Amino acid sequence: MSNVIDALMEMGFPKERIELAMTKTGSTDVQAIMDWILSHEEDIPQDPLEINPAGNENVEGTSSGLLENTEQPTAKSIKCDDCGKIFNTDDEIQFHASKSGHENFSESTEEKKSLTEEEKKEQLARIEAKLKQRRLEREAREKEEALLKEKARIKSGKELLEAKKKYEELEMKKIVEQRRREKEEEKLARQRVRDQIEADKLARKAKFSGTNNQDIPATPPVVTSIVEKKPQNYTEVKLQIKLIDGKTLVQNFGIKEPLSAVRLFVEMNRTDGDGPFKLMTSFPRKIFVPEDYDKPLETLGLAPTATLIVSKS
Repeated sequence: MSNVIDALMEMGFPKERIELAMTKTGSTDVQAIMDWILSHEEDIPQDPLEINPAGNENVEGTSSGLLENTEQPTAKSIKCDDCGKIFNTDDEIQFHASKSGHENFSESTEEKKSLTEEEKKEQLARIEAKLKQRRLEREAREKEEALLKEKARIKSGKELLEAKKKYEELEMKKIVEQRRREKEEEKLARQRVRDQIEADKLARKAKFSGTNNQDIPATPPVVTSIVEKKPQNYTEVKLQIKLIDGKTLVQNFGIKEPLSAVRLFVEMNRTDGDGPFKLMTSFPRKIFVPEDYDKPLETLGLAPTATLIVSKS
């Protein structure tokens, strides 16, 4: 309610009239209160001027002349010496001083005149224009805040996509490097097997031709023809999951996690739609059935790395 009174006082209405209008209308709407004040401007009582009856002019002529000489002018309002505005109440003066910073006020014999119909219309038009301007400023401010929030949301989404892309690229590089090392180890193993075969051929040839074993150059012993890989204790399984739309998801899972955890990961991160799907491997070709989803990944032969294919069911 105080906000309504402050707004109307800022427009130039006295506080007493505002409170009277609020009592009469029973409303706190600025427009309704302002309309009541403007339409009942003439209804507010004024102090009547005391005029001597015409029949007593001769009797009181001398005393009235004396009163004219001794009577002091009566203050009817308070005037701001800085801007010249006239006020009727202390509340109007305090409000004006707090808004404008003016400090010089004095009593005045001028009476604050009632507004004419034209002045009422002009004041109403100014008030409506000010309210409209405030509404437009508020809408513009809200629009600007909404735009900033949308920009922040878009920026956050882009940063998330970039981070995800970098993570996928890093994981892919790790997989490529691991495959390269595996191929290099296989290549060395095949070379050792070929060397062993050649040494065996030379030994058999020398045996059947009767050549002295001392003339056969010694060949370095090969421990085994098949490279035996040392058993490793894996704790994680790295899976490369190919979606229906050709995109790839890469994720690490615990070796004891069931295949259902992989299915849940696919459902939450897939970009190829929401239709039903099944998981399978291409080599060896195997389509996982519902019973397999409760089995650990190591039991299904997916450790330490494997490629899963998502297909429509």
